[in-house]
Amino acid sequence: MTDDKRTLRARMRSLRDEFAMTIGGAIEPPPALLARLAPGVILSSYIPVGSEADPSGVAFAAHERGVTIVLPHVESRDSQVRFFRWEPGQPLADGPLGLRQPLPDAGEYDPDIVLTPLLAFDAELNRLGQGAGHYDRVFARLPDAWRIGIAWSVQQVDRLATDSWDVPLHGVITESDLWGEVSA
Repeated sequence: MTDDKRTLRARMRSLRDEFAMTIGGAIEPPPALLARLAPGVILSSYIPVGSEADPSGVAFAAHERGVTIVLPHVESRDSQVRFFRWEPGQPLADGPLGLRQPLPDAGEYDPDIVLTPLLAFDAELNRLGQGAGHYDRVFARLPDAWRIGIAWSVQQVDRLATDSWDVPLHGVITESDLWGEVSA
């Protein structure tokens, strides 16, 4: 990790923390995304850690439309992300890195749509994550999955430096806008 990325991560965490304290709430799904949610689709959501933008509005709307919801499950900072089925109200376990995750006996699925937390994004739909590479490896393993960032609007930056393994998102949804491809 370069010093530039380390510095940007710290700055964006601070900005995100301040903004989330003011705005709060869950990100709501735009109509174009709702049109894509149907029975048979598998959507990966996540339980926000700290001031991460909350995707529960999207996840609950997807669940109401018969979409299978899965959440990420990791065993360590270096482990591969696996996705286990979850339904609202089911208990979650404490995982590493502050994660709340389903129990491994919930059934493992590969998602068609991956809702992705992030620290920053740009107009080219590049994302800056936490630095462990979890979602980079997910995107490499599931190249056909639709990659949607969930963020606060203040997390947009002019331009992010990218590395060879970085895969851009298909779209980003914030509390006030959306960027990129949000429908089929």
